[in-house]
Amino acid sequence: MMMTNDLPFDNTLMMMNSLKGYLTTEEELAFMQLLFSSSASIKGANYGLAKKDLVKMLGINNGDDEAFHSFINRLNAALSRYFRVIYDARRDRVIVMMHVTAKHAKSTLSSEALAIMLYLFYHQEVLGHEFTLLHQILVDFGHESLNANRKLKNNIDQLKKIGAVTDFESVSEEAFMLTAIGVHMFSESFLRRTTEFAQETQLSKEEVMKFFNRYNLHIEEENE
Repeated sequence: MMMTNDLPFDNTLMMMNSLKGYLTTEEELAFMQLLFSSSASIKGANYGLAKKDLVKMLGINNGDDEAFHSFINRLNAALSRYFRVIYDARRDRVIVMMHVTAKHAKSTLSSEALAIMLYLFYHQEVLGHEFTLLHQILVDFGHESLNANRKLKNNIDQLKKIGAVTDFESVSEEAFMLTAIGVHMFSESFLRRTTEFAQETQLSKEEVMKFFNRYNLHIEEENE
């Protein structure tokens, strides 16, 4: 899995080597399995590890959420420059996301798919909607023809393949919702540049994070 960022890929091996100071041998092995299982190209839609399987690898007692989250927090503390480990509560699975530059992201997703992803992110994370109707996307993008409908759904399929979007089946119309991966896909720096481009003005980090409803999360992460 990937998330957009603007950091170079230098010193990755050195950062990986620093894991020894944060994890036990069993935890290191669990992380390597988690990293392998988070490749959508290998696991398809079944990416990541089920929480129960990861807990078993770690030798954690069932229901010991404190130990489970401690493992995730220590991984993120050691590897935050290059990776982010997230727990998808809806799917009850743990996933590793890798930071990539916007340039590298374009090799995985088309510009149209990225635009749709940003639209879904704004509609659900900023405006607070639980899901987004396909018809609404077509109307707002100004494409309601059959060919445009097909092209748009092909781009949404790209987002589904990387686990960022899933079908929302609790309504009669075709609709989509962000997954935990989709919610965490865009880095703060990417959101800031995107917002500044749209507003044609330079914004502070705090202004951008408030706009994208991440300000409280940002404060919590700094206080950890």
